[in-house]
Amino acid sequence: MGKVVLVTGAARQLGGRFVRRIQRDPEVERVIAVDAAPPPRSLGSAEFVRMDIRQGSVARVLAEHAVDTVVHLAVTGGSAGTGGMGSAVKETNVIGTMQLLGACQKSPTVRRLVVKSSTSVYGGAPRDPAVFSETTQPKTHPPGGFPKDAAEVETYVRGFARRRPDVAVCVLRFANILGPHADSALAEYFSMSVLPTVFGYDPRLQFVHEEDVLEVLRMAAQEPRRGTLNSGTFNIAGDGVLLLSQCARRLGRPTVPLALPAVTWVGAALRAVGVTEFSAEQIRLLTYGRVVETTQMREVLGFKPMYTTAETFADFARSRGNGLLPPERVGQAVDRAAEMLNVGVAGAEEGAQR
Repeated sequence: MGKVVLVTGAARQLGGRFVRRIQRDPEVERVIAVDAAPPPRSLGSAEFVRMDIRQGSVARVLAEHAVDTVVHLAVTGGSAGTGGMGSAVKETNVIGTMQLLGACQKSPTVRRLVVKSSTSVYGGAPRDPAVFSETTQPKTHPPGGFPKDAAEVETYVRGFARRRPDVAVCVLRFANILGPHADSALAEYFSMSVLPTVFGYDPRLQFVHEEDVLEVLRMAAQEPRRGTLNSGTFNIAGDGVLLLSQCARRLGRPTVPLALPAVTWVGAALRAVGVTEFSAEQIRLLTYGRVVETTQMREVLGFKPMYTTAETFADFARSRGNGLLPPERVGQAVDRAAEMLNVGVAGAEEGAQR
């Protein structure tokens, strides 16, 4: 008998792709795909169960199918154009996870739990460390939105792991996910014709390719190979970093540096017209950036991404077409503006000294 895998969030783009991917694993006998909405594309041979995980019926599904592996992908942020983190999304993230964990705790067949989380749990603050490891405590706790939801979800998962030590629990904290099919708020931001940025800041960013996301989820759902441990909490990101200014150049899109209050106003206006999900979390990311350590991912989990951060962004950029300007012209314009700003600052300092 092979593994019976239950996947939540199967109607979303990433969840649907993972359902189709995990079916090809020779260890897997059946896949049960769960979501409150019908999937927009075929899920192959998976059995789809339309169900809201906020309801208690998930325990019945686990029992009926003797599920031994649960991959929880229904922890998500609001997509662009949704007007922010709706109450239904937040309830699915938190209440839905609580219901799912309660069902898993009572299930005698569940032996493995994989949870999709985010590096946004580290928050974003001016005094943050240069690099976050899995044990780093955030300087400030996320005040709301998806980062707060993800942090709460991880708290409940840790409680479950203590109550069911016989279940292998793997929490994957993903950096910003990009690729040709990315449908995240950050992907929508980079798809804008002109990119609003925070004046005086050029944050460091990390990305993980959606193909690497699917592969590490598949690996985490497997029985651990020799020398690896498919349980614990792991940062997942491609090698290297990119500055926001480098991203803009590679897209061929001009930037509009704005004072922080103005960025907040612009974000509110963009949300109001449904252009992009310019949340407070995204503004913090575009101000302070975020970089994580991935040694545990390589040495303990045994996963090496196929794409670096730069390669991930290049693949995403190709899928979005050419920008308004050739990248070299954008780079020249940004460099010229930076030189003028530096000259102005030097002049001001010289005048102050006199």
